[in-house]
Amino acid sequence: MGIFNSMFGGNGEKKSEPEKKSFLNWIPLTTLEQLDEIKEQSKTSTVLIFKHSTRCGISSMVIKQFEKLFTEEHQNLKVYYLDLLNYRNISDEVGYTFQVMHQSPQLIVVKNGVSVHNASHYDITQTNLTRFV
Repeated sequence: MGIFNSMFGGNGEKKSEPEKKSFLNWIPLTTLEQLDEIKEQSKTSTVLIFKHSTRCGISSMVIKQFEKLFTEEHQNLKVYYLDLLNYRNISDEVGYTFQVMHQSPQLIVVKNGVSVHNASHYDITQTNLTRFV
């Protein structure tokens, strides 16, 4: 059996690839009060809001690609995750507060209490995060 094991992968155990460390720490955006916190936090560091629809195929692909953009140098960015379907009222308030038209998926970058960048759909994956570190 030795030759078959070496030809066909050994004893049936699969070699697992090393798990890639994630440098993205999502902060759930679930209350309207957090918008005031975001504005306050943005006075000392850049804050990102990622608006995501859990029922949208494009949104699912973009969020996976967005997560891959994060490297060790981005690990201190504050990134809020907004589930549009469960928190539509918060999504509406985000648009009003930061003066951006609703899109899904959407990335909004907040600095000094205002939106300094926003992108939607596949444009999110082209965002140079290093600009905001």
